[in-house]
Amino acid sequence: MKAIKNLQYILGGVWALVITASCNKLDEKPYSSIFTESFYKTASDAEAALTAAYGPLTGLYFTAATCVPDFSADQIYPRPVVGRDTYTLFSYDQNYTTQKSFSRQNESAQQIWESCYSGIEKANWVLYKVPSTNMDEARRDVILGEAFYLRAFYMWMLTKNFRDIVIKTSPSISIDSAIIGKSPQADVFKQIFADLDQAVNKLPDYAPGIQKGRPSKQVAQALYAKAALYAENWTLALEKAKDVLNANKYALMQNVKDVFDVSKEDVARLENMWAFECESTSPGFGTQIISLYGPRNSDGPQFSATSFGSAFVYQSFFNSFDPSDKRRQLLDTNYINKQGQTVAQKDITPITTQGVLLKKYMDPVAPSNAVNIPILRLADVYLIAAEAEARQNGATTNAYGYIKVVRDRAGLPDLTPGLSKEQFVDAVLQERSWEFFGEGDRWYDLTRTNTFIKVTTAAVNNVFPVRNPQSRNRYFPIPLDEINANPKLEQNPDWK
Repeated sequence: MKAIKNLQYILGGVWALVITASCNKLDEKPYSSIFTESFYKTASDAEAALTAAYGPLTGLYFTAATCVPDFSADQIYPRPVVGRDTYTLFSYDQNYTTQKSFSRQNESAQQIWESCYSGIEKANWVLYKVPSTNMDEARRDVILGEAFYLRAFYMWMLTKNFRDIVIKTSPSISIDSAIIGKSPQADVFKQIFADLDQAVNKLPDYAPGIQKGRPSKQVAQALYAKAALYAENWTLALEKAKDVLNANKYALMQNVKDVFDVSKEDVARLENMWAFECESTSPGFGTQIISLYGPRNSDGPQFSATSFGSAFVYQSFFNSFDPSDKRRQLLDTNYINKQGQTVAQKDITPITTQGVLLKKYMDPVAPSNAVNIPILRLADVYLIAAEAEARQNGATTNAYGYIKVVRDRAGLPDLTPGLSKEQFVDAVLQERSWEFFGEGDRWYDLTRTNTFIKVTTAAVNNVFPVRNPQSRNRYFPIPLDEINANPKLEQNPDWK
């Protein structure tokens, strides 16, 4: 995404206002007719419009897209400072975005709402204006494919966090066109699938020449498979996952640690299909995630010197790994300090003695913060296929084969043969937990299967000895500011 980043910073005038406004609300003033008539005339305008549609990813992945779900689930917990424990303790209500005790806007569900609707608005302008732009037809098709993909992705992020949402498929040409009500989640998925149909038809197959951060046809198919899994359309999920796997454009890295090695990120795109691309160069996009993990001010050869010791892994999750599981190497109970000494994390104060370190986002070259944040990985596609196959046909040979690929890379033996459908699905969900920890994925597995209350109630330690999730916590309340601004927008029923 480096090319995208650079373009954002060199554009000037009114257009730059659109690009930098990554947190627009749906109810803000629509773009003026003067603005929309002045741009979208040339190929460079079309490219700039697409760049703007990527812009809200910066607000989304600065923290919220990973920390909101991860702090809610059973793998990772925050150091309880300045309201960062709001999601871990499920202490938010529909007024949570205005509570003084929760001042971390960039770590909130409201940030997810605002970033995604900002992205949808920008994608809608691309889809509305670029078809009539005077430019190369083949390139125009790819631009439209990316815009369809982005709109589908933003809607998928919204519905898995808020359930029923506003489906916005046209730009806010007038105030009336911006003020619309919610649609049922089933209709949201229909729109996501329709957009991804367009994206799959227009995007190119993956090739090393595709720009960083740009989706390929297979990326669109992977999102299609995952969205279908969430919609419980097992047939569609399996079909799209098989499309990705049969294309043979991507492969798992031999060493799972290489997926998260900042020095190997170019090679790692073989597995890391689509990511929020961070850059150490200036200008460039960064993320707060890297500074949260690691011992406080470690200044050592592993973690960034600017790490704050703000988030850790539950000891119980670390203990759930088979000691031979190679993915456990991405966690640690020790670290190396700047003197080259091995220090036990439990001996560091004032952090809990039960804090396990997450090593997926290590970036020792401070303050570069250049580690990419994975969004879709090929390992995910294999496990989607395994789950969809099992839910549809039971624990078949094919289902065992899909999960075997991921377990082989982890150094684990094959699953026990003869599992029932329910046992096999449980095994896949557990495998997903071990594979995708710290990537903002686990919470949504718990909510889509409605197992989050049982699982998170048991995920406690001496920092959070009691957690009391309620049924309403399956989805977040719609930010009150948005409801106040849109008279047609209703709060989620469980939060009224």
